[in-house]
Amino acid sequence: MKPFESVVTDLEDGKLEKGKDKVAHTSGAFQVYNQALLSGFAYCISSCSMILINKFVLSSYNFNAGIFLMLYQNLISVIIVSILSILGVISTEPLTWRLVKVWLPVNLIFVGMLITSMFSLKYINVAMVTVLKNVTNVITALGEMYLFSKHHDNKVWAALFLMIISAISGGITDLSFHAIGYAWQIINCFLTASYSLTLRRIMDTAKQHTKSGNLNEFSMVLLNNTLSLPLGTLLIFVFNEVDYLLKTPLLRLPEFWFVMTLSGLLGLAISFTSMWFLHQTGATTYSLVGSLNKIPLSIAGIVLFHVPTSLENSASIFFGLVAGVFFARAKMRERS
Repeated sequence: MKPFESVVTDLEDGKLEKGKDKVAHTSGAFQVYNQALLSGFAYCISSCSMILINKFVLSSYNFNAGIFLMLYQNLISVIIVSILSILGVISTEPLTWRLVKVWLPVNLIFVGMLITSMFSLKYINVAMVTVLKNVTNVITALGEMYLFSKHHDNKVWAALFLMIISAISGGITDLSFHAIGYAWQIINCFLTASYSLTLRRIMDTAKQHTKSGNLNEFSMVLLNNTLSLPLGTLLIFVFNEVDYLLKTPLLRLPEFWFVMTLSGLLGLAISFTSMWFLHQTGATTYSLVGSLNKIPLSIAGIVLFHVPTSLENSASIFFGLVAGVFFARAKMRERS
């Protein structure tokens, strides 16, 4: 199958083919575009739905065991990825002790990142979580500068400055401001940035301890989620979630288990659809769509959970979302 560009080139070079071949090439081009649209739509739906359902479980059901929710989601991911690997649908690296030892620091940050995300989402509305997560980009950029001597152009720093302003103004004007939630979200930003930066330092070392010399997305999903199970189990006892789990009537509701299971499936779906979308398009489109995706997510979060807002807060949220898109475009130009 030829891509759309090759069809155009053939016509420009005067290589006129038979009508049947033209139809085949045009059909192929439409198929490529349809795959890109479908994968992009699947990625957006899964990423938005995951956050909204987690918010629904933690806030609407008032479920006070965020670590257990994370543990259950990760267990689902481990089971499904393991089954798919055994069936030969996907390829994963075997989990050797040498690989586990190298990966353990990354996994500790990974678990902290997921737990703090759960804790903050319980107290803060989805739109403000989305805006506050922009602070992660600022921390990551500073980390890249000091750890990897990577310099960013003025447009990137301008976008990062706008993100900081929007986060501060959003917090000041947030009618449902919750200090505990904001504290957890700030910790989450530092952990998320640390995860990204640590991953870059350890990835090459980790690849040396794999059988194929590579570590794909599915192997990382299996590795992270498997290692998180014993640590997550320990943290359930540390944070005293066991007593709550034994007493809450929610765990006796079949529909609650259905919603939790759905959240776990969506978490795994994000990994699959992001890889599919990235393969069909590229890093540039993937980054831009990821930024634009925050806009409908924020609106849905405000509408579905009846978040009290003001004109000032709405403007701060919109300002932060636009800053995110501006940042994505600035990073694209920087790469090119």
